[in-house]
Amino acid sequence: MSNNSIKNRLDNQRLAEAFKALSNPNRLKIFQQLMDCCTPGTVCSTEEVTKSCVGDLGNGLDIAPSTLSHHIKELSRAGLIRMERRGQHVDCWIDPGILEQLSRFFKGDPNP
Repeated sequence: MSNNSIKNRLDNQRLAEAFKALSNPNRLKIFQQLMDCCTPGTVCSTEEVTKSCVGDLGNGLDIAPSTLSHHIKELSRAGLIRMERRGQHVDCWIDPGILEQLSRFFKGDPNP
């Protein structure tokens, strides 16, 4: 098996995990809230990205904090977001690399 086909298989696996995580309406809403950090049509960079505290992401979701925590962990596990603990707070932000990968996928780029 060539290195290219191994890479494509891994990329496809990562995309499948991302789509699976986003198939849950609450996780999709959390992801959309985190995407609001960017101006439409631009890609967030880790230097410019606005971080949101996990507790803030639960506003308007009508779910228990433990369920919110589960959704955040699933988004992180799927490689969609990054998290950083600050004492008792956890900041979350979109991984810019996954946005680029998703964009290439939807544009039909053969090498997402």
